[in-house]
Amino acid sequence: MNTPASPTPPPASSAPVRLLIVDDDPLVRAGLALMLGGDQGIDIIGEGADGAEAEELVERLRPDVVLMDIRMPVMDGLTATERLRRRPDAPEVVVLTTFHADEQVLRAIRAGAAGFVLKDTPPARIVDSVRRVAAGDPVLSPAVTRQLMARAAGGGSGDRGDRTERARRRFGQLAEREQEVAVAVGRGGSNAEIAASLYLSVATVKTHVSRILAKLELNNRVQIALLVHDAGLLDTDGEGGSPLG
Repeated sequence: MNTPASPTPPPASSAPVRLLIVDDDPLVRAGLALMLGGDQGIDIIGEGADGAEAEELVERLRPDVVLMDIRMPVMDGLTATERLRRRPDAPEVVVLTTFHADEQVLRAIRAGAAGFVLKDTPPARIVDSVRRVAAGDPVLSPAVTRQLMARAAGGGSGDRGDRTERARRRFGQLAEREQEVAVAVGRGGSNAEIAASLYLSVATVKTHVSRILAKLELNNRVQIALLVHDAGLLDTDGEGGSPLG
């Protein structure tokens, strides 16, 4: 069983993470700004009340990370996430939600969101999530990822069969070592854990992950995990099956 990740302190020489907060509730925005604004590794550069404002603010302020509510008027957070992630200079997006495995969260992940945090998450964990996303790490625990993947597999048997076939074809584009790394990502392993299990350096794992993302035109590690699941390479306990031969 995985132990909770310890907080990720920002490197002493790094610039603060430029954060944009988007939520239609002014009290929620104020609370998030209060809890996040006191961290020396985070610079809150703006706040928005809906997805349309988010687009305008991203264009003007160039944040590193957007903390995005899903249910908002004018333009919802899902549509905004899809639009933002299509930008060539796309910021990372962390979805704010009150649900552990909401269907809209799954759609946001497929659109390229780097993960999600619950609105009742302790402040220190939200701070850590923003830092981790800015550093390129997803903020979905393996257990939550499995919940979302199970929801993704909830369609009819015909849909699942087509999805599995498509995923296996895409997965087959990867070299053997890349397939092994992809399955390990699907299990929820960190770069260090994958490196230890496959007897690789962390730098080599990062290179393989970057190549997987580029070859399969994916946004982040969570999308790799979803593809591995769709290809039928993870069982119900989240352990990896055999990569395709």
